[in-house]
Amino acid sequence: MKTFYSDLSKKEFPLSDRVSGKTVRLSILNLIQKDNPQFTADNFLSISELSIYREKYIESFLTKQLGKLSKLEKTVLVSLKDNSTLTDKIDDEDKQAMTFGQRIADKVATFGGSWIFIISFGMFLFIWISINIFWLANKAFDPYPFILLNLILSSLAAIQAPVIMMSQNRQEEKDRERGKKDYMVNLKSELEIRMLHEKIDHLIISQQQEVLEIHKVQIEMMNDILRRIEKE
Repeated sequence: MKTFYSDLSKKEFPLSDRVSGKTVRLSILNLIQKDNPQFTADNFLSISELSIYREKYIESFLTKQLGKLSKLEKTVLVSLKDNSTLTDKIDDEDKQAMTFGQRIADKVATFGGSWIFIISFGMFLFIWISINIFWLANKAFDPYPFILLNLILSSLAAIQAPVIMMSQNRQEEKDRERGKKDYMVNLKSELEIRMLHEKIDHLIISQQQEVLEIHKVQIEMMNDILRRIEKE
């Protein structure tokens, strides 16, 4: 397998990974020359090295646009460097960050706002009243007007109010987290589109140079043919 030595790191790479400095976007070339002043447009580097400087360019672009990078922007950059899916990473972080109280609040909100709870509680009230009125009659443990039942309902209402507030707070936290996720996904999409544009421009420039080289060779061949004709 043919190889070449990168003028950037002096390391050996496959010849198929060779990239000419002439095909590198000027903004990225300036970034490379900032770290390696000896590198010029006539030198060569590998695709992997170019990818590293593309990521550095994206990071510098974000820093310039947003100032100091927050945890969200850093997470997006790490996802870009690792070529990993951002949504899976966010879900894993959410599962690890949830406390025991938040898990209980989620379960309470899910059960308390379901038809299962409403139907079950309605059946409980119906059975309670039926037992005390019809079955036990005069020996009822909670005769009409059901003072014990009212006490239970009052206690339940007293407990239910803070539980509902906890559920609402948890829902607000979910909405905020959902907004952060949307922001991170949109930001990563925008950065990947910018990198895709840069790669397409790089391919176009490379193809144009190859076409120019072919034209030069064809012109040289035509000149050789003309010289032969003139000699004859």
